[in-house]
Amino acid sequence: MDQQQANQSLQENAAEVAGRTYQPSDYEKQSTISQGLATTHEQVSDNYMEGTNDGTIDEYDGEKNVSIPRTGYDEMFTDQK
Repeated sequence: MDQQQANQSLQENAAEVAGRTYQPSDYEKQSTISQGLATTHEQVSDNYMEGTNDGTIDEYDGEKNVSIPRTGYDEMFTDQK
C-alpha cells in the first residue's frame, strides 16, 4: 500500500468514526470501531467512577486490577513502504 492509499484509508476510517457514538451493543460487536468505542467508554467510566484511567479495572468478576487489553494498534501508524 503506498502512502496515498494509506492516507485515503485513514481519512475514510476517520469519517466513519466521526459519525459514530458509543452504543452498549459495541461491547459485543467485532468491528475495530465498535471495540475502540467500547474501550474508550470503559476508560471514561473508570476515570469517572474510580478517579483513574490507568488502563486497569479495579475489580472485575472477582479479580482485582484487570488490565484492559491494548491490541491492534501495533501496525496502525507504521511507515508503510
